[in-house]
Amino acid sequence: MTKGIRGAITVDENTEDAIKNSTIELLSKMIEENSINISDISHVIFTLTNDLNAAFPAKFARLNLGFDKVAMMCYHELDVPNSLPKCLRILIVLNCSDDFEPKFVYLKGAENLRR
Repeated sequence: MTKGIRGAITVDENTEDAIKNSTIELLSKMIEENSINISDISHVIFTLTNDLNAAFPAKFARLNLGFDKVAMMCYHELDVPNSLPKCLRILIVLNCSDDFEPKFVYLKGAENLRR
């Protein structure tokens, strides 16, 4: 069985360092909250709003968190008027048992997405 775990975080500025720090913070929290073994991850999808283009978040998952054998893709989020700016979203698709209940993680300004 596979299940998806959603997460989102706002990024302070459109720089490589800010995207790196936000990616590591969000992924680390998602892994911790869901007790994820990286070897159980099927794939990860990253999306960024159009105002974030200084770096690929998958790069930091691979280099800093050991995701070197995980399939990952980065995309731009649909540009919907009045949507949350500078937002990084992550979908982890996890190979898991049927009874696994994913815990979604929303940090910083992205907490407003799921009240």
